[in-house]
Amino acid sequence: MTPHTPSETPLVQMIDIEKHFGGIRAVNGVSLDLYPGEVVGVLGHNGAGKSCLMRILSGAMLPNEGSIRVNGETAEIHNPHDARDLGIETIYQTLALADHLNAPSNLFLGRELKTRLGNLDDHKMMSETVRILKRLNPNFKNLTDPVSSLSGGQRQVIAIARAIYFDVKILIMDEPTAALGPSETAMVGKLIKQLRSEGIGILLVSHDMHDVFELCDRVIVMNKGQNVGSHPIEDVTKDDVLSLIIKGELPHDWVPRSQEKPQ
Repeated sequence: MTPHTPSETPLVQMIDIEKHFGGIRAVNGVSLDLYPGEVVGVLGHNGAGKSCLMRILSGAMLPNEGSIRVNGETAEIHNPHDARDLGIETIYQTLALADHLNAPSNLFLGRELKTRLGNLDDHKMMSETVRILKRLNPNFKNLTDPVSSLSGGQRQVIAIARAIYFDVKILIMDEPTAALGPSETAMVGKLIKQLRSEGIGILLVSHDMHDVFELCDRVIVMNKGQNVGSHPIEDVTKDDVLSLIIKGELPHDWVPRSQEKPQ
């Protein structure tokens, strides 16, 4: 990925975000940014604050302090509808699909297309589903089957389709390959690269180090509610990232890999 120019405006900036639960600072003065066509890995142990931070961006949780800017302008995000209106969508690990409904019904759940007479426009919803799924996975069939009968990878495709159909600019993905086999994991990885090439910014919450190093341009590591490191992926090793996750700091003799002298 090409480096960002100083004049480029981030898609999103979270600035000095705080979230307290009683005396516990779940998120403690955290800032991050995300640029168009960039995949940023958000890493950390359970309880490190990464999910809390993502829930604030998605509108599922309100911060105690701090601000969010989208395309350089201050954004008021009080709920998930506000986030969606700003082009921010979230794909949770559980996918939040309605198992008994088919692909079009899931794609438009809560945002159904209507005819001029106010009836559900099933034909339009089916044709739009075909169009968006063809863009993501030309081999997708089973559009009329309940999604409970689909594979994990197919379900993930529907969740991604639902997000990008509504003009997503910023996509939060929570452990998108956690329950998938190798071929489906590869398929989701290919989708992520495709979305990045279309200029969508992706925040990838993951424990899978292989995914992170395969897909991410940059990593942000949370530890005890703080951002303890933000690094281009080419500057760190897996051991460096693990050191940040576990200890909250890089090894004392660390130098960026891009600055290492060849042997």
